Amino acid sequence: MNCLRYLPASPALPVHTSFKDSKKRSLCNPKLQPFPLSIRTSTMDFHQTVRTKALSSSTSSKDVDENDVEEEKSDVYSNNMTEAMGAVLTYRHELGMNYNFIRPDLIVGSCLQTPEDVDKLRSIGVKTIFCLQQDSDLEYFSVDIGAIREYAKSCDDIEHLRAEIRDFDGFDLRMRLPAVVSKLHKAINRNGGIAYIHCTAGLGRAPAVALAYMFWIQGYKLSEAHSLLLSKRSCFPKLDSIKSATADILTGLKKQVVTLTWQGKGCSTVEIAGLDIGWGQRIPLRFDEKQKSWVLKRELAEGRYEYKYIIDGEWVCNLSELVTNADKDGNVNNYLQVSVSEPNSTSALLRKRLSSDDDVDLTEDERLQIRQALDAFPNDE
Repeated sequence: MNCLRYLPASPALPVHTSFKDSKKRSLCNPKLQPFPLSIRTSTMDFHQTVRTKALSSSTSSKDVDENDVEEEKSDVYSNNMTEAMGAVLTYRHELGMNYNFIRPDLIVGSCLQTPEDVDKLRSIGVKTIFCLQQDSDLEYFSVDIGAIREYAKSCDDIEHLRAEIRDFDGFDLRMRLPAVVSKLHKAINRNGGIAYIHCTAGLGRAPAVALAYMFWIQGYKLSEAHSLLLSKRSCFPKLDSIKSATADILTGLKKQVVTLTWQGKGCSTVEIAGLDIGWGQRIPLRFDEKQKSWVLKRELAEGRYEYKYIIDGEWVCNLSELVTNADKDGNVNNYLQVSVSEPNSTSALLRKRLSSDDDVDLTEDERLQIRQALDAFPNDE
């Protein structure tokens, strides 16, 4: 059964980034080329922006109905999702809940919108509804999660659970995946039947959680699970987040303090976006009088991070730090690799294997170790 009605038919989604080249130069450092960001507000920021815009539109004209507001919200959400995820993704909230069976016991879909959607899922054998949305996601589309959960609770054949992951944030996905998959695994064991995993659009967080569950619990190779997922639903799960989360479980989450520095003197504010906070948030740097430079010290878990400086509101790359290769459009970011373990240690080699582009698989011992780690999470996680 396929209830996906309006997503692109092809499972292969073209990838692009939102950093646009510019001929302007930074006032703080003439060596650096600025790359202003077209849409990189935080989830809460763009939720609030479009809510205000939609409400002002609806009150300024009697001809604008609720459907027009929903369409405008969907347009803004889709644009932000495309920019943040690096792939062309579309979600039309006004068309209602949509979903795909990935396996006979596993569905990935968009969010429930009304208590009636609970009955729709009950009618196809769903026993567990697994919601990954945050409150801000629900508020943006005016979804009454309380009413949905209350109705599900009144039914004796279905359970509604929440396990929040921040939208458009690969690092938060990485950090939350073990606890989230643990909760999902225990719910499926408890309830049996079909599990319905959803975020807002069912295109990023939900497919990633389903993919991690298939990889860690159901015995798939990562590439096999990924191919099966894309053959059923056009989506864009963050594979790097799943690989990093897998390595975190097997090697331990080791961290290291890193220092980033901006040498410009004529700046009034210096911030960084990316790293472990995602592109929608910023970290201010502190000006060090002795060094005459802007400094950020931050503890980061092992892994690769991309980031960009924002100098007096202008997005720039720092050429004195590592820079990614330019994509086909000439877009680049700064990046750093955090490696705590010795290069030839067991942990380092395992993380390197799991993060490679090769066909990633787990040994039986590794699968057992992951299952034991997931079982050890508290039941209230």
